Amino acid sequence: MLLFLAACSRNDATYRTKGEVFGTVVDVSIYGESEARANQLGERVMEEFGRLHKKFHAWKPSELTALNDAIARGEPYQADAEMVDLLKAATRLAEEAGHTFNPAVGRLIRLWGFQTSDIRPQGPSPEEIKRLVDANPRMSDLVFEGTKISSRNPTVMLDLGGYAKGYALDRAAQILRAEGVKAALINVGGNLLAIGQPGKRLWTVGIQDPRGAGMIATVELHDGEAVGTSGDYQRYFMKDGKRHGHIIDPRTGQTVDHVAAVTIITSGGKDAGTRSDGYTKPLFVIGPENWQAMAQRLGLKEVMLIDTKKNVMMTPAMRERMSGSKAQNG
Repeated sequence: MLLFLAACSRNDATYRTKGEVFGTVVDVSIYGESEARANQLGERVMEEFGRLHKKFHAWKPSELTALNDAIARGEPYQADAEMVDLLKAATRLAEEAGHTFNPAVGRLIRLWGFQTSDIRPQGPSPEEIKRLVDANPRMSDLVFEGTKISSRNPTVMLDLGGYAKGYALDRAAQILRAEGVKAALINVGGNLLAIGQPGKRLWTVGIQDPRGAGMIATVELHDGEAVGTSGDYQRYFMKDGKRHGHIIDPRTGQTVDHVAAVTIITSGGKDAGTRSDGYTKPLFVIGPENWQAMAQRLGLKEVMLIDTKKNVMMTPAMRERMSGSKAQNG
């Protein structure tokens, strides 16, 4: 999770709108607008977050669960252009990442007990896990005919928990830019996207230490940059002395136990937020030995990985961006 640091002096006018969506804390900080307008725009963004939350919820009744039900029945589902575009983009990322990012493994996520707000220790049997892994559900199993979606594999169950928050950042940015907002910082559960800058300073955010109090480093964000973090320290359970985080390795069906957190910075285009969310997952799954090759494969230059032994690894470009003794000395 990324902790927002106010980059404002006493004379700056920055107003924050806070809420809880996607099972996490969200907030929008808007600079350079009147309080009334900032609050109005903040509420518009919150409404958009609420719409996306209801549309793409993985286990409460939603358009996504309706699609999953249709896939399980072997029937096509009449979606809309937004859902089709989002799923096609997720499919491209899955293929780029060698399917180490795989939103089609919703059945595995459910088996491990992570499709709930009340996570409790689970113990899936090796046979159950093997059955779902052998079924090999992939995003490439999806078939698109216009806005109709079907699947060649009935075990596909879509869960966009590792992707939709990033898309929400991009949607919020589109809304605020269309309204001419000069500067804003959008935060969806620790994934952040910056618009402009507040006065003479850049937006500054802190990266949480996954195994301790406080921050491991801070980073300044330029206009259009997004920061995404995936970690094992919020949605997890402990069983027999072992931590089981919510990120599943789709190749084995097991929880990932060698990485504590991955943070990346993305920029450019209209999907920096989406990429900041989705692109952390392949690096998290690949782990300490192969993350650099995956980063290169995905075209990522600014990456930091912290393993479960508290070793901090990062690309040279990320090291140049960071400030904070823990990160610099890792």
